[in-house]
Amino acid sequence: MNPGEHVTEIVIFTVLFLVVSGMGFVAARWRRPQDLASLNEWGLGGRNFGSWITWFLVGGDLYTAYTFVAVPALLFGAGAMGFFAVPYTVIVYPLVFLVLIRLWSVSHVHSLVTPADFVRVRFGSPTLALLVAITGIVATMPYIALQLIGIEAVLKTMGIGGSGLLSDLPLIIAFVILAAYTYQSGLRAPALIAFVKDILIYLVILVAVIYIPARLGGWEVIFGRAQEKFAATPAQGDGILLNANNQLQYFTLALGSALALFLYPHSITGVLASKNRNVIKRNMSALPAYSLLLGLIALLGYMAIAAGVKPIGTDNNTVVPVLFDQMFPDWFAGIAFAAVGIGALVPAAIMSIAAANLFTRNIYREYINPQATDAQEAGVSKLTSLVVKVGAVLFILLIDPQFSIDLQLIGGVIILQTLPSVAIGLFTRWFHKVGLIAGWVAGMGGGLVLLYNISNPAIKHAHFGGSAFPLEKLGFDTKMTIYAGFLALLLNLIVAVAATLIARAAKVPDGPDGTSPDHFTADEGDPRVKDLELESST
Repeated sequence: MNPGEHVTEIVIFTVLFLVVSGMGFVAARWRRPQDLASLNEWGLGGRNFGSWITWFLVGGDLYTAYTFVAVPALLFGAGAMGFFAVPYTVIVYPLVFLVLIRLWSVSHVHSLVTPADFVRVRFGSPTLALLVAITGIVATMPYIALQLIGIEAVLKTMGIGGSGLLSDLPLIIAFVILAAYTYQSGLRAPALIAFVKDILIYLVILVAVIYIPARLGGWEVIFGRAQEKFAATPAQGDGILLNANNQLQYFTLALGSALALFLYPHSITGVLASKNRNVIKRNMSALPAYSLLLGLIALLGYMAIAAGVKPIGTDNNTVVPVLFDQMFPDWFAGIAFAAVGIGALVPAAIMSIAAANLFTRNIYREYINPQATDAQEAGVSKLTSLVVKVGAVLFILLIDPQFSIDLQLIGGVIILQTLPSVAIGLFTRWFHKVGLIAGWVAGMGGGLVLLYNISNPAIKHAHFGGSAFPLEKLGFDTKMTIYAGFLALLLNLIVAVAATLIARAAKVPDGPDGTSPDHFTADEGDPRVKDLELESST
């Protein structure tokens, strides 16, 4: 595409992008404490965000630029299977309601910053905490890279980009700006930007689901053309309805994704920045509004089919930007492109902060400098966040973007292996640390073996071609598939239970539990909190 044909779009995109970036730098002065040189302030915004800020922050963190382009692209290519993202974002909130308020309370008492911090206190095992930290970092890295794919898809549609360093310069500049204001402002930057990002996305999607169907002749025409497309393909798994072969995969993928979502470090970071338990309760009740938005976003994939959209090259992630370019006037297409681009900034910033906090608290402080001061921790976390962003840019520039997508699928499988230690650990101390470590090893190893044996001829990958594992490879006479992460988690739990029973029978010493029941119910202003904080510091 020729940039000269998209001048209006480029100007509007650039102006909005720069305005929001400026907000990122100004955020350092927003609710500014006397000193930003601590992880509580730089990495968690002072743990003082109220209901509205948390709603925009967590929503902006979970519903990313990649979601904006990838979910419709999945519907464009595979049909109804792409709707798995809608039920999983519906069921996730009741599933994690009690989990997150308990995590907030114990983190408030012990000044915990990461999920690995909690595991360290709960199970008294530096090794288990290290495994959880490494898992979180590895699962988050490709997720950050995927935010770049959203921006890259928009730039391609506007005729910017291609191959070579010069064509990638706009992408590099965007992330240099992101790195700079995240370094300066910490979590306050994405918290402030999230307001603009979410308002723009709501505006664009509400206009799109009214304006585009009206131009295409209505929803009957849209679904009819989608059905015609899938009926003409030889693939067995596509169509506007699920079939017998992919229903189990749909269910287990939705459930597994729901269980994994709030195990990601960046999701927990947004929650721990909340002011009190009531803020979390209100948000778990209100965040499903984003699920309605996600359902509307997904339908853009069918609209693209009806509009005859052709992706740029073989990149299906450009389907939504091309649809906007074809259907909207230039000025509104520019706003839509800015919504996608800005939609990458919020989650990328939070993810890099979360990964940096994991390294600082659970590797640097635990193994390199146990006597680190708050200022030293903040300094290391700032530098690590820069390294993480550089790594994400290199992922996109040096590696096939499809590989990043595959890595993100792997990320969902591996982050699930922290569920016994983090989520179940919030409710029971029954598991032995040896059992949890053994379960992690089994689940991680089993999950990687399953993923290795998944092929995808469409993208010419003999291994790691997705997360849908064929049951026929386990000896079942069926064409059904199942989410690999679901099987890996079952293996993890079985091994963890068995190893715990063996360790207790053999009287293997367990780690000390640094928590008590009071720690899981403490709240802001609770008269017990001061006593508990004194107790936890002695």
